[in-house]
Amino acid sequence: MPFSYVSHLYCPKCKKEYSPKEKHQLCECGSPLLVAYDLERLKANLTPEAVQSREPNLWRYHELLPVEDPENVVSLGEGMTPLIKMPKLGKEMNIPNLYMKDEGIIPTGSFKARGAAVGVSKAKELGVEQLAMPTNGNAGAAWSLYSSRADIKATVVMPKDAPVITRNECAVAGADLYLVDGLISDAGKIVGEAIKAWGLYDASTLKEPYRIEGKKTMGLEIAEQFSWNLPDVILYPTGGGVGLIGIYKALNELKELGWIKGDLPRLVAVQAENCAPIVKAWNERKQESEFWPDSSTIAFGINVPKAIGDFLVLEAVYNTNGCAIAVDEDKIVEEQKKVAQLEGSFICPEGAATFLAARRLQEEGWIKENETVVALNTGLGVKYPNTVDIEVPILERNGSLTKKESK
Repeated sequence: MPFSYVSHLYCPKCKKEYSPKEKHQLCECGSPLLVAYDLERLKANLTPEAVQSREPNLWRYHELLPVEDPENVVSLGEGMTPLIKMPKLGKEMNIPNLYMKDEGIIPTGSFKARGAAVGVSKAKELGVEQLAMPTNGNAGAAWSLYSSRADIKATVVMPKDAPVITRNECAVAGADLYLVDGLISDAGKIVGEAIKAWGLYDASTLKEPYRIEGKKTMGLEIAEQFSWNLPDVILYPTGGGVGLIGIYKALNELKELGWIKGDLPRLVAVQAENCAPIVKAWNERKQESEFWPDSSTIAFGINVPKAIGDFLVLEAVYNTNGCAIAVDEDKIVEEQKKVAQLEGSFICPEGAATFLAARRLQEEGWIKENETVVALNTGLGVKYPNTVDIEVPILERNGSLTKKESK
């Protein structure tokens, strides 16, 4: 059996095909490229039971990933993150079957490690020596660290307001790091100019085809963790939207393999009210979004005013009878604290946004009481040390504690 059943790359817009053995960025028409697999042949050679007997990391799905030679796999043990029942929060929300897919418990502390693992591995296989990318923080950190493991030089540009710890991760990994006084869209313009001038490999979101393949393993894992039965709803914090596109791609591939049956989960694109281009496009029933001016949100990872793959995000939402929702900015931190106090999980602001969206959708009747709901927490709360503002009493050396009534 081959290590990978990758077949070709294809453009979802003009349908032009490309070889996965050569370096490719966008299609000639400007669209992101997607990876296709020989699923008919794979169906005859792989079973769910065989996958379940393998090591608990995302490479257990290597036949459905694009790296053809296992010698090129660059891994830090990423994948198979826990799917956690949230009983107290679910009771409080009136969603008794509420689960969290916790991507904070993964190398580099965020789900970006998935895209970096597969993207960097394929870049290594293609002979890439130096890559460049704009980032809101966590992706740059992950790609910098995985690139160092692969002996690939990384150049990263991020907004100066990105979380400091992600800046440190890039720097300590040896990446060439630059800060820009602007948004990720401004960082993207600067990176684009450098790529043209220096001939670097463009690792920007969806400007190479393989990050999405790493992200899709979230969908593969959710299906496996539910014993190849599917939840009713999956909520995903949406900036560039690669994870949501990937989950949708994964579930369709599993359906074609015959490993899952029935309707796909309704996919929910969650954004913040101060940066909600996908929500606006969905409300207007459009196929693409418009640039969102002056965007800002405490959930920094989803502060993306215009995603290159917006049409793929909207397609996933429309085709699963899902929705797009913008949550109140001033309630994100409140939800973050509630998840920590009820369930003991210090999640990132983007993850908190998905729980806040679930709360809203239940109140509106869109989520029914008996439905199984999965909220994606995409990173560790400790990666955003300035999010939670608290005052702590200071004791004198000979001071004493004051007994407080328990709640």
